Amino acid sequence: MEKAPSLKQRWSWTIISPWLIIGAALVLVPLFVFMTMQSLNRQKTETNRLLLEKGDALIRSFEAGARTGAGLRWDAFRLQKLLIETAQQPGIDYFIITDATGVILADSDPYRIGDFYGANLDLARLVAVKTAQWRQVANEEGADTFEVYRGFTPTPGPFPIWQERHADPRTPPGLVIFVGLDMGPVLAARKADEQHTIWMGVVLIMVGLSGVISLLLAQGYKATRRSLFQVRAFSAHLMENMPMGLIAIDPQGVIMAYNKTAAVILAVPEAEARQRPAAAFLPPACREIIASATTAREPIVREVTCRFRDGRTAPLEIIASRLQEPEGELMGLVILFRDISDLRTLQEEIARTKHLAALGSLAAGVAHEIRNPLSSIKGFATYFRERYSDVPDDRETAEIMIGEVERLNRVIGQLLEFARPTTLQSTPDQIAAVIEACLKIVTGDLATKGITVEKELPPLPDVSYDRDRMKQVFLNLFLNALAAMEPGGVLTVTAREEGERWIRIEIADTGAGIAAADLERIFDPYFTTKPAGTGLGLAIVQKIMAAHHGEIKLESAPGKGTRAIIRLPIKRSAPDGVPLPKEKK
Repeated sequence: MEKAPSLKQRWSWTIISPWLIIGAALVLVPLFVFMTMQSLNRQKTETNRLLLEKGDALIRSFEAGARTGAGLRWDAFRLQKLLIETAQQPGIDYFIITDATGVILADSDPYRIGDFYGANLDLARLVAVKTAQWRQVANEEGADTFEVYRGFTPTPGPFPIWQERHADPRTPPGLVIFVGLDMGPVLAARKADEQHTIWMGVVLIMVGLSGVISLLLAQGYKATRRSLFQVRAFSAHLMENMPMGLIAIDPQGVIMAYNKTAAVILAVPEAEARQRPAAAFLPPACREIIASATTAREPIVREVTCRFRDGRTAPLEIIASRLQEPEGELMGLVILFRDISDLRTLQEEIARTKHLAALGSLAAGVAHEIRNPLSSIKGFATYFRERYSDVPDDRETAEIMIGEVERLNRVIGQLLEFARPTTLQSTPDQIAAVIEACLKIVTGDLATKGITVEKELPPLPDVSYDRDRMKQVFLNLFLNALAAMEPGGVLTVTAREEGERWIRIEIADTGAGIAAADLERIFDPYFTTKPAGTGLGLAIVQKIMAAHHGEIKLESAPGKGTRAIIRLPIKRSAPDGVPLPKEKK
């Protein structure tokens, strides 16, 4: 089966419209046909003129001979002989002399003397005409004869030699001479010239069309090249600056295009990836999608987790699509992908927020229902403690009941605080001030356990925060660190500016650390590793940080202590004292 022309083969005819070629032909063909016809007419006119001049010259030559013969008193026989000899020159068919009635008085063919000739001409008028005239007459050989004729006047007066043959007084005086010229060679030459002229016209038409098409092709090529340059510049700019990784692969699996985002995500430099097989460095999951896309008719969209050669693991959203010609022949593949780690984190955070919101609503309702019975229980326990104060066992039992009720009330209070929307009364201030205040509060506990504090709190830009809420955050973190460390541990507190937007506070301890499985759930409500903990402390801390548009995360490993990292946005002011708009994370 014949293979359809490729895009490259069809390119040259797509840059010009067939209607332009047809229009050029409709303009050029009539023009060159008109020019050819004019040239043929000029050639025919010039040929006739040359033949007329030749015939007139022959007549003049014979007139001169006849004039000489008349001076020498030649008779009709000698002039007839001169006529025959003159007619024997190449290209001459005949010589004829007639009187005004058409009677042949002399002829290159003596047998025709006495016959009539020129009956279809006004011979009586022609005897007085001195200008040569011409006409084409047919001859017996099939080719036309170019006949030149006019009045024959070898002498100023009457020419008596032939005129006296028919001395009929009714015959007008004067003679007419006819010269027949052979047109065979002339017609052959004219036909050759006509063919040559026609072929030249055809060649000129082809050259003209070729020139017009060449100009159109050149103009189309120039326009196409300019458009292609613009498209390439646009596509190159788009490819390099698009926020997704892009890889173009030819049918052999070799990478033909590779942008900067792909280099960042895959950790493979652009220079190393180009013109190399994609299978050499793409993760296995990507190679499987490429293999599937080669035969798939529709684009493939998948989310896969890939392990890269630098050891990272990240989820990718991959879109793979075939590039093919209209006939279906594979030209290559285009692979688009992006790192959706942040999206996954955001989805998890949204799910967590919804979960916490539902849990908070439930907790608020439960706390409200429990607090009233607890108040009654505490009242009865106080009553029994006073009534049976002289009974040690009963008094101790009543005090245990009162203590447990108070503990439950504190838990309910924390539960209500967690469920209640966090409202802030923020003021700009140095974050080091609230850190120092919290360290003073736990100074006694630090001294009791012999824990050393190492701090680095340089002057930093102001942060807008609620002092009471941030005290709650730092006290919770300090107390958790104290509980995790053995006597003689070290508590490290540092603060520094991170970029132009953030203050970074780190609180590190030398405690036992947190297991990886527990670290994933450390901010979940009611999750705790302490025997007497409520599991709401860190959940409330995270909620307070979110209200401040900040963030908190924990880094820990068993036996290596725990590091809490807090980031708060810097509050900056414009030169006129008007606060700048809050920056987004």
